[in-house]
This record gives sequence, structure tokens and C-alpha cells, in this order.
Amino acid sequence: MWPFEAFLFVHIACGAVGLVLFWIPTLGRKGSQTHRRVGHWYARLMLVTASMAIGMAITTLFFPIETHPRQVALAWPSYRIEGIFGWMMLYLAILTIHLVWHGVVAIRNKKNHPANRHWANVALNVLTIVAALYCAYRGWLIDEGLMEAFSLVGVASGLTNLWFIYRAEPSRIMYQLEHVKAIVGSGISVYTAFMAFGFVRLNPGHALNPKMWAIPLAVGLVIIIYHQMRIRLTYWRSRAALATAKPGPA
Repeated sequence: MWPFEAFLFVHIACGAVGLVLFWIPTLGRKGSQTHRRVGHWYARLMLVTASMAIGMAITTLFFPIETHPRQVALAWPSYRIEGIFGWMMLYLAILTIHLVWHGVVAIRNKKNHPANRHWANVALNVLTIVAALYCAYRGWLIDEGLMEAFSLVGVASGLTNLWFIYRAEPSRIMYQLEHVKAIVGSGISVYTAFMAFGFVRLNPGHALNPKMWAIPLAVGLVIIIYHQMRIRLTYWRSRAALATAKPGPA
């Protein structure tokens, strides 16, 4: 299946580079030129990586046996291959695009919040919710709890993004908070896929080991919480400093 192998090659190449670049803006000084330049390359690579995953998922749905001979050798039925490497991968790819895009536009539109309500941006969030619900449905059909559990991430992400988009006047730091949540969330999504689906080629029998899915999620949540607390603390300190410096009535 050369189309599947071609999608896989580009997916791995761009994803591997992107996941290395992920740590530069995550650990480096925020707002610097390096942060912005590397962040832009990370976003581009993740969009390509996720697009290739869509191609892999669609190819799997049409040719589940041909694209996953290792699972066939382990006596996986075709409907399970379709569910996990087709529908679930398709959902994760859409989720990644949705997270990267939201992280980019949230910070880009911080001075023009109504621009976040562009129909394409809203439609992407709705599509993510629909894809998550359908992934859960397909997981229920094949009794795969991991598909049902991970679909909650897409539903929660889509709904919270829409809540932010339709807020009348978000505070100044909300754009930063949304940026951190979405970009780090995209890293969680891709690291999860690499550690789970990528593990298939090393040990196919443990492709859906919950531990392989839990590690990126746990690390990513710690990063999100740390950076969001740092942003809030900086904001509160600046407000306190302004209040202290403000002269009282004569």
C-alpha cells in the first residue's frame, strides 16, 4: 500500500521534527523572537503531520487488512482495525488541527476578538465535537473503552473554545491562556499518537496500552497548569503594582 506508506513517511518525518521543536517555545522565554519563529514552524509541521494522519486513516478505512498486516497477524478483526486505526486516528488528526489552529488564531486575534468568530474557525470546533462523538460511537460498537474515553477531550476542547470565541470581552490574559492550552494540547495529542500508534511497529500487541496514552497526557497537563498559573500570577502582580502606584485623592 504505497499511498499509506507515503502518508506514514511524511507523517513521521514532520511529526518527529515538530515534537522536538515543541520544547523550544515551551521551555524558552515567552514572546521572544525565537519563541515566535520556532512556534510558527511547529504549527506548520503539526498541520502537515495531522493532514498525513487523515490520509492514513482514510486509507485504513478503505483497506484495513492491507495497511495493517501486523494486526492481521495478531488475529485482529478488520472492524477493530478500522475503528482504532481508521476512525480514532481520523478523530485525533482533526483534534490536532483544531488545537493548533485555535492556539495560533487566539493569540493572533487578541486585538480583534470578533475575528475569532469567522465561520471556518467555528466550523472547525463543531467538526471536532462531531468527530469526537462519532469516535465514541465507533468505540462503543467495538467495545473499545479507550476510544470512548479519549473522545471526551475533543468534546471538552471544542466546547471551551466556542465559549471563548463567543465571549463578549475576554480579559487580556485569556488570549494567552487559550494559546497555552491549545498549543500544549496539540503536543499532547501528537505525542499520544506517536507513543500509541507508533508503538505498533515495535510491539503491536501493546498498541492500546493505557500507560502509553497516559504519559503524554500527564506531562502535558502539568505544563499547561504551570504556564497558566505563571500567566495569572504575572497578571495579578502587575495589577497589584498599578494599584499601589496609583495616587490617592488629594
